[in-house]
Amino acid sequence: MEIKVLAPAKINLTLDVTDKRPDGYHNILSIMQSVDLYDTITVTDNDSGQITVSCNYEGVPCDEKNICYKAAEKFFIATRNEGQGVHIDIDKVIPTQAGLAGGSTDGAAVLMGLNKMFDAFLKPDELHEIAEKIGADVPFCLVGGTKYATGIGTKLQKMPNFLASHIVICKPDNVSVSTAEAYKKVDALNPHPPYTDEMIKSLFSRDMFRITSTLFNDFELALKLEEVNDIKRIMYKRKALGASMSGSGSAVFAVYNSERKVTEIKEMGSHDMFIAEILSIDADEKYIDDKGAFDITKCDLITYANGKYFTLGKQVGKFGYSVQKKKRK
Repeated sequence: MEIKVLAPAKINLTLDVTDKRPDGYHNILSIMQSVDLYDTITVTDNDSGQITVSCNYEGVPCDEKNICYKAAEKFFIATRNEGQGVHIDIDKVIPTQAGLAGGSTDGAAVLMGLNKMFDAFLKPDELHEIAEKIGADVPFCLVGGTKYATGIGTKLQKMPNFLASHIVICKPDNVSVSTAEAYKKVDALNPHPPYTDEMIKSLFSRDMFRITSTLFNDFELALKLEEVNDIKRIMYKRKALGASMSGSGSAVFAVYNSERKVTEIKEMGSHDMFIAEILSIDADEKYIDDKGAFDITKCDLITYANGKYFTLGKQVGKFGYSVQKKKRK
């Protein structure tokens, strides 16, 4: 029997590393998001009594070190099917050592494929328990979507869907990041309020401009990779709404949306100023009149002058008011 499973990549809309635990792991706050970039996992059963792995991507281990091998091993132990023979083939498209959970998503796909192949009927919480023993990102990769991850990344809470029109991912050549070294540099950062709290509010607001303005990654802040900054600059010049490094790097993702586009980037010394063209505006229905027009009188507008605020009065005229002819009696 042969089963194919698509394994989607993951990006981090935010990633705050809060503290180091006594067991050596780190607690995080993160908004994780699955994206339409896939590896394909093919699981085939056989009578060999062994777990074997193959991969089209040079450099990926195809022995017991491979996360797919570990996933199969943990699955068979949990379902008391030890000694079962399977071959796992990985058609890899997701870049390795990129912060895109390429290994973790493959491991999650193996769990899903084996659960179906052997009619184990494991429930989501049972699969989650196995996934936790394989890797911190594997539980998220089992469910995907938009999730708030806490602890070491295994405690997940559903969030409003991140509805981006297009996401572009770029991994710089010859730049791979060791997760262990990345965490050492993050540990040296000064403490700061978590950006993830603001991202949660932004997701509930469903304001794409607010969401893309809140993208953040502690690893990007700590590693200061020149290649990452170069890619982000190019992405913003190509009208990205927001861009950030994913995971521990070094892949960078950018969000694009036709509603708002950056038209100019001005270097200001300590920072860059982005000038954007607004292509469309969303308005709450409560501000629309019975003719479908925006009614500004419902907005309770105020104005500011010389340190004081003033309410605005009622309508005094309309377009062409100053030149319109007086009506004859």
